Parts: sequence; C-alpha cells; structure tokens
Amino acid sequence: MSPVRPRTSRNLMTVAATAALFAGIAGSVEARDTRLNAAPLDGQKEIFGFSQVLRRNTGPDVRQSTPDSLPETVAPVEDEIDADGRSRPGGLTGRTDESTAPAPGEAPAGDVPDVESDWRRAPDEEGIETTNVPAPGAGMPGPQIRPGGFILNDRVLLTGETEDLPPPDLQRSADGRIAPPGVGVTPLEPEPYVDPLAVPLPPPRAAGPDDFIPVPDRWRLADTLNLVKDNPYDPYDHNTLKGDKPIWEGSCFPFLEPLLGESETDCFIILLGISDTVFEPRSFPTPTGVQTTSRSGTNDIFGKPDQFLFNQNFIHGFSLVNGDTAFRPQDIEFRYTGVLNANYADVEERRILRADPTTGTDRFDSHYGIQELFVDYHIANITDRYDFYSIRAGIQPFSSDFRGFLFQDNQLGVRFFGNWDNNLWQYNLAWFRRLEKDTNSGLNEAFKTPREDDVFIANVYRQDFPILGVTSQATAIYNRNREGDDRYFDDNGFLARPASFGSQRGRDYDVVYLGYNVDGRIGRVNLTGSGYYAFGNDDNVFTDESSTISAFFAAAELSMDFDWARWRLSGLYASGDSDPYDNKQGGFDAIFENPQFAGGDTSYWIRQQIPLIGGGGTGLSSRNAVLPSLRPSKEHGQSQFVNPGILLVGAGADFDLAPSFRISGNANYMWFDDTSSLETLRNQGSIDNDIGLDLSAAAIWRPYQTQNFVVRLSGAVLLPGEGFNDLYAAQGERDYYYSVLANIILTY
Repeated sequence: MSPVRPRTSRNLMTVAATAALFAGIAGSVEARDTRLNAAPLDGQKEIFGFSQVLRRNTGPDVRQSTPDSLPETVAPVEDEIDADGRSRPGGLTGRTDESTAPAPGEAPAGDVPDVESDWRRAPDEEGIETTNVPAPGAGMPGPQIRPGGFILNDRVLLTGETEDLPPPDLQRSADGRIAPPGVGVTPLEPEPYVDPLAVPLPPPRAAGPDDFIPVPDRWRLADTLNLVKDNPYDPYDHNTLKGDKPIWEGSCFPFLEPLLGESETDCFIILLGISDTVFEPRSFPTPTGVQTTSRSGTNDIFGKPDQFLFNQNFIHGFSLVNGDTAFRPQDIEFRYTGVLNANYADVEERRILRADPTTGTDRFDSHYGIQELFVDYHIANITDRYDFYSIRAGIQPFSSDFRGFLFQDNQLGVRFFGNWDNNLWQYNLAWFRRLEKDTNSGLNEAFKTPREDDVFIANVYRQDFPILGVTSQATAIYNRNREGDDRYFDDNGFLARPASFGSQRGRDYDVVYLGYNVDGRIGRVNLTGSGYYAFGNDDNVFTDESSTISAFFAAAELSMDFDWARWRLSGLYASGDSDPYDNKQGGFDAIFENPQFAGGDTSYWIRQQIPLIGGGGTGLSSRNAVLPSLRPSKEHGQSQFVNPGILLVGAGADFDLAPSFRISGNANYMWFDDTSSLETLRNQGSIDNDIGLDLSAAAIWRPYQTQNFVVRLSGAVLLPGEGFNDLYAAQGERDYYYSVLANIILTY
C-alpha cells in the first residue's frame, strides 16, 4: 500500500474533475483543504484523492461505478483489506460484476482485477512529476497520474480490447501496440493531458478565403481603436481634408450616376495649399535700349547687367476622388489647381522689362493661372492584379520622358493611359493643344484662345528591360504647328511670333520625334538616359524656303552612391545647324523643355535667359532650358531648328549631411556644336565654340524632414569662354555672371 501523501486543494480539484469526467458524476463537488486521511466536513463526499481504475471488458463498452451510494456524511474509518488483498478506503465498497467474476479457486482473467471499478489512493504531491500505481494483481501498469491529472497510456484499460494474447510471432508493447517479428516496437510518447473543461479546437484544414477577414475600409479600424486623432490643420498626419477619410458616403458626383452607374465607394477630398517664394539677384549681358538709355552720354551696346527678381506663387487646389486608392486606381477624380502669382523685377536699363522705354526700370505684375482642371475616369480593370485603363480630359500635367528634355508642361488635352501584365507595361496615348502663357509668370492663360499648336504623343514603358532594375520607354511625338499667319506680341509688347530675325515671316511646321529613354540601376550605378531623333518639314527662317528637319539629341547621367554621398557624371549633346541657307535644318529644338539635369535650375546656363539680338527680343537660350534654341521665349515662341546646338559635360555630387540637410555641387563645361547660325545672325565671323564653365552649389534644408517645409539657397556663376566673349565682347569681357536663388516652400 502506498503511503498517504498530502497535497494542496488545487491538485485535489484537478484530480477530482478528471475522475468526475470518467465516472460520469453529475454536479459539482467542493474541495477540501485537508489531508486525505482527515475527517471530512459535513456534506462532503469522500471521493477526492482516489483514482478510478477502468477495467478491460469483453464488450466494446467500459462501465464505471456510480458514486450515488456514497453517504452524505462519512465518519473517519480505517482502510479495509479485501479478500484479494487490495486496499480500499474505509466506508467504500466495490461492486463485483457477476458475469465476468472468476469461479471460486480460479485466477482472475487477464491482467486486470475482476472488479468493475475501484477507488484507491493516488499518491502524488507537489513536485512529483508522475506517479504510476499498479492495482494489485494487475500485470500491466495502471494509468499514470500527474499532479495536474491523468496521462492515460494504457490501451487495454481504455479501449476494452480482448484479453487474448497476440500470436507468439508478434510482439506487443507495454502500451498494447503490436509489431511484426524482428521489429521492435517504438515507444510512444505519453499522450498530453487534455483539460476536460477546455473547448475543443476545430480540425485542421487547408487555408482558404475564410482565413482572410475583409476589412470594409482603411480608416474604421483606426477610429475604433482610437489610434489617431484627426487634425484638419496638420497636413502630414491623419487628416480628412488630405484624403485619409471620406467626407461622405457614396458618389462625389451623384449627377453622373445615370451615366456612370451608382458608386460603390465613398467620396474623398484632398486639399492643396503651397506658398512658393523666390528671391533672385542675377546678372547677364543686358542690351541697352534701342530708343534711349538710363545712362545718358553712353553709347555701349550692352549696359549694366545686375538685376533683381521677386516671385510669389500661391498654389491652391482640391481633388474630389471616388474610390479607395491604396491598392488600385481611383474610380473617378475631379481636380482643380489654380495659382495666384505676384512678381516684381528691377533692372538698370530701360526697355528690358517692357518695349515702351518710358515705363522705367522696374515692373510689378500679377496673374491668376489655371494649371490643372481635369476629370480622370477609371474605365475598367483588365486583370485581377488591377491592371487598368483610364481616360483623363482637361488641363493636366504631362512629361514626355524621365527628365523633361522634350515636353513637360500643363496643357489642355485628352490622355488615354493604363498598364498591363502586372504593371510591367505602362502606356500613354495623348493629344494636347497648347495654351498661351502669361509672359511674366509663365502660367497658363486659360481664358485666351489656345494656340494652333498640337502635340500628339504615344509612348510605352517596360519595367525590368533590358535588364532587371531598368525601366525603358519608347516614344513617338508629333508636333503640328499652324501659326504661320500669327503675329503675336507678348504682355510686355515684344514680338513673340514670328521671331524678330531672318525674314520675320510666320511659318508652319510638322516635326516627329522618335525617342528612347531609360532610367534605373545597373549594379551600383544609377543610370538615366534619353535619345531623340527629330525629322519633318519646316520653312527656313533665313530663306523662307521649304526645308527638311534632321536633328539629334542625347543625354545621360551616371551616378553612384557611397553611404551619404552621391557622385554624378553628366553628358548632353544637341546637334547644331551647319548652314543656315541650305534646305536642311540640323539644329535640335524641343517643344517645351524643363530639364532636371546637370544641376537643373541651380545651374546658371539652365536657369537664366540670355539675350542675343533685337534688343533682347530673341534670346540665345530660354529660362529653365538647356538648348540654345534662338527663340524669343519658350512660352510664346515656335520651335527653331536653325540653331548652334550644344555639347555639355558635367560632374556633380550630393551630400546628405543629415536627414534634413543636403548640399549639392555641379560643374558643367559647355560648347556650341556649330556657330554658323550665330555668325549669320550677328553678321560676325569666327565665333568660337567655347561657351564657358558653369559652377553652382545649393543647400536644401527640411527642418521637419518632410516636404511640407523646404528652404533652398543656391548660387551659380558662369565663367565665360572664348565663344561667349565673342558674342558679348562689347561688355568688356566680364570675368563672370552670377545667379542667386533663395526659395522657401510651404506645403499643406
């Protein structure tokens, strides 16, 4: 008989619950916090601390004893010894199954006592991992008992299998498993204890759609958990006015539902507000007035070069969007963006700011331009990966390539676009009719009659072509100009069309640009490149004869990152015309360029418009342009394919000194490709190709490490070469020209 060992009420409760499960005891029994051999309290049943042994029966069922016969109150009694030598707690008796009881004098059948059930002490106390107490007379081990309950590993006791022994050529393990001869039975790990009160887990199954619970929207969960607070004054964090939450449920455009159908998505609004302030001291060769000058007694061709410019843009707008745009295109969008501009200029020579010399040497002007006004409609998805096609109509932005070399503007047009093959391919089909521009701000004149200048564009992008990490673009652009009968003067009174040189007659032209552009990474090297071939028909500005266009353009930038520094190499070539009087025009010109290349608007050559002839009415180059196109301006002038062309080689670097602070530097050297057109215009021979060295540096500070507040300060100087001095030698061969740009941008 095993000694009686104390245990806590927690262990008593666990064993009692397990015993109750197998015995079929109904109701709950209170545990007592005493030793097993102590007297029970009134009303308690003396069943704790005893395990019930289930015997193997010949039938499939396993019967168990019923504790209903236990007295409500049991006095302390001594343990009794049965005739078979078994110990039973005092006051308890076992029932004998007469159908299976052995005859007098016979040994009990099998390895299990012939009594159906038996209550005996289960000695396990705190700290004992397992206790295996075999019942007297049993050849097989009884159920294992842990402090927390049973581990049942006796197949015979639990299943009620027949007592017949296996054939002699088979082996049976202690847990009842049978193995062929010569093969050992691998011992089983004890089955883990299963809490009888636990809720059973569902059977395992393959993952299916039910494993993913659809979320109705992306903002409701944040609202429910109160994770973020909506702040209409914060443009960076959660803000309903920035499209983070719908302003109302349903369509933004209910009047379109008869045409487009009922919307299944909500309506969002995205407000935009930008203050863009520029202070710009600068100098460039400034011609003296044709009629008069501010400096009496002088007869120089060029006057004082110093100037000052202030420009303020208040950009504002909104978008109404139907559709969840986090993982797919919006269903429909209406966008409006307007710009209120104020600008001021101060120069030292008359007739620079206006054609009328009596207006003085300073000018204040303002303008309101509409830069975006379009509807974008999502026609359909064509795959389950949200490949789509859409259409957009109205005043909208567009760029023909990655760096804005040929056409980058906000113009009136219709654009059909989309993608396919899991977004590996993107395409655009577009038509634009160019709007007139305000002369002093460069913004759109939306209320003037559009120009007779049409641009048709077809392009296709392919990601990871020709190698992984590189995006390729093939494009075809047709520019049809029918402004031959126009005679247009800009807002300051200068002739803009036709250009005031050569025959000064209007002209029509048709030109096609075929291009290939690339952007991406090859190993550690970042690559951006563009190449264009232009061909078509034009009227020669010098001979007024029909001529053909054949011109080339190529540009590339290579860069490599070294931790917080990026080093860049740049190269650009635009062909120049070799003979202004033949019937072939070889000078390359763009439609409306805005290059982000070789320093961009930090560079002196790209930022400033340098006058050439006609009292400054025709420029050597345009503002925010790299090509020496000989236009009056890129805003009003026509493309000009009789020009000197350019060759540029540059190097630069960007240094991210902190997440909020970057400095950049660039050095570009430039040459004219062919100066024949310049020599003809200036009636001057032997103009050198050397333009000079352009040095620039810039610092960008983002105090909040976002684009909501940006301060930029840049400076550039042009150190003239021989060719530049040949054109402007009358100025006295200045050592340099400068450009300073201070820019503050606040964005909501």
